[in-house]
Amino acid sequence: MAEQTERLQLPYILPAQAQKHVTHNEALQRLDAIVQLTVIDRRTGAPAGPEEGQSFIILPTALAEWAGRDGQVAVFQDGTWLYLTPRTGWRAYIESESRIRLFNGEEWADLPLPASLEAETLGLAATASASLRLAVASDGSLFTHQGTGHRLSINKAASTDTASLMLQTNWSGRAEIGLTGNDRLSIKVSGDGSSWVQALEILSNGIVRLPSRPLARAALAPQLASLADGTVTGFDELHLAQGGIVLGSALSSGYGKPLLIPSSGIYQAALTVTPDGTSFARVTLKRNGTIDLLRHASQYGTSTSMALVHLEEGDELTLQHSGPTGYYLGYASTELNLMMI
Repeated sequence: MAEQTERLQLPYILPAQAQKHVTHNEALQRLDAIVQLTVIDRRTGAPAGPEEGQSFIILPTALAEWAGRDGQVAVFQDGTWLYLTPRTGWRAYIESESRIRLFNGEEWADLPLPASLEAETLGLAATASASLRLAVASDGSLFTHQGTGHRLSINKAASTDTASLMLQTNWSGRAEIGLTGNDRLSIKVSGDGSSWVQALEILSNGIVRLPSRPLARAALAPQLASLADGTVTGFDELHLAQGGIVLGSALSSGYGKPLLIPSSGIYQAALTVTPDGTSFARVTLKRNGTIDLLRHASQYGTSTSMALVHLEEGDELTLQHSGPTGYYLGYASTELNLMMI
């Protein structure tokens, strides 16, 4: 007959054994230590002044009286250390780590995750909720391939719904990329998290739109005007305008208003002039009334000069006419086309 149990190694009371209570109490002590196993910490050396019933997992390279006891559980009972050799499958709650570990036959490891897991919510170092069922707080996230590729899908129920990626600063939206209310890919930006501007839109046929790019086609009202040397003209009408381009206050010359630039950058400017043919016409595109951006000279017919120019937010564009001559003003006659590139 064996003298102890197979799994927990509890001593049996043998036939005709004297002092049976000693064997019985020893078994109770082991049960008290093993069942619902709780350890204070994992250590390489015994603590000074341990308390009755305290347990520890002995780490490799154990020192002093724990030397050679690597991986065992040390339990302080009756003023001495009781050493228990764990078996595969033992579980221990480690107070210092506030977690349960499993002895896998070689080491005390984290509990393995189930092969298949479904949960209503999942928070990884963050708090999930009914509307945000997955919450992750981390320096980064990795989605890698299993095989040759990896695809991340964001699905929506209907065309008018939204499937997008929101980028935030301090929980306030600053950029959104995706399908927002339709099936066109868009990029939207915001300065305050409430007012949004669509910067880019790609249609299902691949056509790319930039609805917020500054551009304008500006001219005075149609007329035939004789302009004196040095006359400054602006624009009455914006036949095309987007991206915040507007007209300023009326010019003292009485010919229109300056074109106001909403954003700094490089622009393509095209100046079209149609003189009446009576004399040579010279027209200069001016920035803030002082800087020459583009010069055009012609006498007969309609012609255009183009240039790339750098403009700053708040700049005012006007036209200065040199030499007295007549002009056909208006759309497609004398006008400025401007587009940020």
